[in-house]
Amino acid sequence: MRVYLDCEFTKLSAAAKLISLALVAEDGREFYVELLDAWKEEDCSDFVKEIVLPQLWGVSYIRPTIEARSALLEFLASFDEVLEIVTDAPQYDWELFCELAYDDGKWPQNVRNYPTDATTLDATSDGVPLPHHALLDARIIASMFTKSNPVKGLP
Repeated sequence: MRVYLDCEFTKLSAAAKLISLALVAEDGREFYVELLDAWKEEDCSDFVKEIVLPQLWGVSYIRPTIEARSALLEFLASFDEVLEIVTDAPQYDWELFCELAYDDGKWPQNVRNYPTDATTLDATSDGVPLPHHALLDARIIASMFTKSNPVKGLP
């Protein structure tokens, strides 16, 4: 099963720190988390401060990294099939996903250990402009490749 990944992070550089991560599966299941302790505002580029941070949902979505990792692994383990992670930014999103998915040097058994680059797939639609919110972006990316997965609105 394909699971579409999107992340928001502090800046476009090798020093990027994860702010939020979202997964949208072909069957409609979703995962979204915002990290509490992985970044600081001073780590962020001006773009992130102006566009990304104001869109964070906070409240029940924000968790310390250790809790976010546990929730992510629980979500991934809820699938019976092998998961193919699809992202439009593997050089950033995949690396940040891996940092959260690795638990004590172990990789989730049902997740392929390499990403699929969404830009290499045949889209069924052009999608809409990405708003730079991890869950909304993941929904849009999923909708571009999955006919039965319409873009949902805000929570």
